[in-house]
Amino acid sequence: MVWTLVAGALRWLAAHPWVLILLLLAAATAGGARVRRKRETARRNRVRDQGLRLLLPQIDALHHQQFEEAVRDLMRRDGCPRTIRVGGAGDDGADVKATDPFGRLWVIQCKHRRAGLAGAAVGTPDLHVLNGTGRPVHHGDVVVLVTNGRFTSKAVAFARSQRLHLVDRHLLAQWAAGAAPLWELLGTVPAPRRPVPEAAPRPAGAPPGQG
Repeated sequence: MVWTLVAGALRWLAAHPWVLILLLLAAATAGGARVRRKRETARRNRVRDQGLRLLLPQIDALHHQQFEEAVRDLMRRDGCPRTIRVGGAGDDGADVKATDPFGRLWVIQCKHRRAGLAGAAVGTPDLHVLNGTGRPVHHGDVVVLVTNGRFTSKAVAFARSQRLHLVDRHLLAQWAAGAAPLWELLGTVPAPRRPVPEAAPRPAGAPPGQG
């Protein structure tokens, strides 16, 4: 029965070749449209990432998962296309992982505070988790904790002793506004794994950062 229908359809198409031509043209048009849409989406994403600017009120209003996505997008903006958000159950303390233009692997934990500076300060327990996984598990070169809030004095001292990098509300404001890539704002990060490019990727229109 099925073969009879197929044979009949083929005979009908052979007798009406213009139908087959129209079908092929429609398929080609649809395929071309999909390719154009993908290219346009990619172009818009590049423009968005290159010009991404965030203000603290915008950041404060984010859900904690959106905050992780914002940190991911800021790293991509600064020239780290190989950046992924891995936050969630079983992330082993890493919410975002990125490879910068110098070959360094960044392991970033994000702590969002709805109340900003008025929220609970990030303390040493969170840093203990990050310190226990950032290098031993994720093999990070640069291990960072980012918050839109603040850190306790003990957390700051612990981070310094363990070579962990902290991005508090004030530093986040500079970074999110496009002042410079995070590695320039931090100032003291491990040496590049590969030669420094002649011109490191920088957001369009951003002023030179401090080394």
